[in-house]
Amino acid sequence: MSEKNRDGKRNARERLAVEREKQKTAERRRRTLIVGASVVCVLGLAAVVGVVAANSGQDKKSDTSGPVVTPSGATGKDGLAVPVGKDSAKSTLTVWEDFRCPACKSFETAYRSTIHELVDAGQLKIEYHLVTIIDGNMGGSGSRKAANAAACAQDAGKFTAYHDVLYENQPEETDDAFADNSKLIELAGKVDGLDTAAFQKCVDDGTHNSWVVKSNDAFGTSGFTGTPTVLLGGTNIYADQSMTPAKLKQMVEAANKG
Repeated sequence: MSEKNRDGKRNARERLAVEREKQKTAERRRRTLIVGASVVCVLGLAAVVGVVAANSGQDKKSDTSGPVVTPSGATGKDGLAVPVGKDSAKSTLTVWEDFRCPACKSFETAYRSTIHELVDAGQLKIEYHLVTIIDGNMGGSGSRKAANAAACAQDAGKFTAYHDVLYENQPEETDDAFADNSKLIELAGKVDGLDTAAFQKCVDDGTHNSWVVKSNDAFGTSGFTGTPTVLLGGTNIYADQSMTPAKLKQMVEAANKG
């Protein structure tokens, strides 16, 4: 073999090794981002209870001391779940989430299309529970105000679309942009028919603020330790490191056949 050919093969092997290392680095970076986002949103149970207590005390002194106004169509114990999908669906996905939580956004981004597909096919219904962990952890009120705005969207029959818009436009975790009602109303303009006088008043008045606080209190006493908490048939699938959108779909289809 000529020296030239040996050099060519050696260079090819080196390029392949470099490319493989790039792929490994990219995969490590992706996993680090996901885990890092999860860590930010995960609190020990004692810390969660402490945050809830602190938030509750602060809320009751501010603009969340009014009556608990349940969003239209809310279900479950004390009306704290926002339902999405057909009642006839055999499988139920229970989601506890915070609109400021980066890990919640990561989950939504990865699973949204599959969840929508299953819901549209009548195979899955969802119960959303809205919490405010990041407000207590990072300071601010964006989690609560975004949750109130989502509840206002539920009143208008636009919860799912607005829910998705909030995650698509989620600010950096340290940026409490959702605390600005005008920002929440601006985002409503991305949902057909939502930006109405009734929606704007609901957002500005904080109509469902006390309901959000009650939902957050329920999370604090639930035994769950972070967001998102995603339950399928009572099993926390978010804690399953092998879970993928395809696996979730298979699980739902298998459960519905059983």
